[in-house]
Amino acid sequence: MPITLGPDRDDSASSGRPAPAGPVQVTVPAGSTHGRKLRLKGKGIPGEPPGDLYAVLNVAWPPADTEASRQLCQRMAETMAFDPRATLGG
Repeated sequence: MPITLGPDRDDSASSGRPAPAGPVQVTVPAGSTHGRKLRLKGKGIPGEPPGDLYAVLNVAWPPADTEASRQLCQRMAETMAFDPRATLGG
C-alpha cells in the first residue's frame, strides 16, 4: 500500500483501499515506516469467518529530478541524523 512521506506517514492518514470484499478505510498510524504490516481483521477473503487482510506499507519517495528537490534531499540528510544501516552491524 503506497503512502507518502508527509501527511500519510506523520499524521495518521486514512484512505480508501480495494479489498476482496470491497473497499475498506485504512488508517496508517503516525510514524509508520516502510514495510510495516497492518492487519485488517475480517476484511480478507469472504467466508465464515471472513479472513484477515494484511496491508504492507510502501513509502513512496517523490522524484529528486530538479536542483531544488536535490538540495532539499541534501538538507534533509544534513539535518536529520539517520543512518538506515546502523543496525546491520559489521
